[in-house]
Amino acid sequence: MMTPTAQAYAELQQAYDFFNERLFEARLPACLLTFQRERRSYGYFSHEAFVDSTTGKTTDEIALNCAYFATVPLIEILQTLAHEMVHLWQFRFGKPSRKGYHNKEFAAKMKAIGLMPSSTGMPGGEEVGQHMADYVIPGGPFLAACKTLLETSFRITWMDRHPIQPQHNPTPEILKDDPAAEELVTLGAFSMPAESLVASVTRPAGTIDSPGGAGEVGAPTPVTDRSNRLKFTCEKCGDNIWGKPSLANVKHGGECGDAAFVRA
Repeated sequence: MMTPTAQAYAELQQAYDFFNERLFEARLPACLLTFQRERRSYGYFSHEAFVDSTTGKTTDEIALNCAYFATVPLIEILQTLAHEMVHLWQFRFGKPSRKGYHNKEFAAKMKAIGLMPSSTGMPGGEEVGQHMADYVIPGGPFLAACKTLLETSFRITWMDRHPIQPQHNPTPEILKDDPAAEELVTLGAFSMPAESLVASVTRPAGTIDSPGGAGEVGAPTPVTDRSNRLKFTCEKCGDNIWGKPSLANVKHGGECGDAAFVRA
């Protein structure tokens, strides 16, 4: 039986390898995929962050913030991975600007793979800048790649039971009428874990938090739905999705088979 560590990292590697082939023509080199808990980011890329102590060979790092895994849809986690892969692409094949700045070359590559850079994470935001989020381009390569990946029953299994609440709406209204996005609903792209799996905001005894600094975990915010959309729950597994009324009775698929999402 696969250990939690092996399973968690194998899933990240599977997604990285899949996107590398589908969105980057398999040009990206292997890197070190890690988890992190930086409260202010979903993830980060660090060029040549690790070195092999026996050979001196370096490798890049892509880190994903597992503290958000329970409070954002699966597609948002995959967006973060693809975003950081664009940073890796630019460092290896392009011309990155100063540290942390997302320039026009970065924006162009993001759009080429089907993600729209946006300073707000929503339509209308700036496409270049120091701090940059993104949203899915309807009908783009990223959306198609996600559909194919999720058809393999891909999932993120392990997540923090004491999560951080995101500061923005992770699924912009631009996707609400996209047929591909509707199809991804049944594949779990917009699902989040059942709230019963998420513990209270107090971290358990034995958890050590840093007293300060960028890596501090602090007291996570409870999971809530702050959007103006309706909440639906799978009648079998308890996964939650949010969206328009037409999502009622949509079949979850996968391991849940014909079980439907019902109004919560």
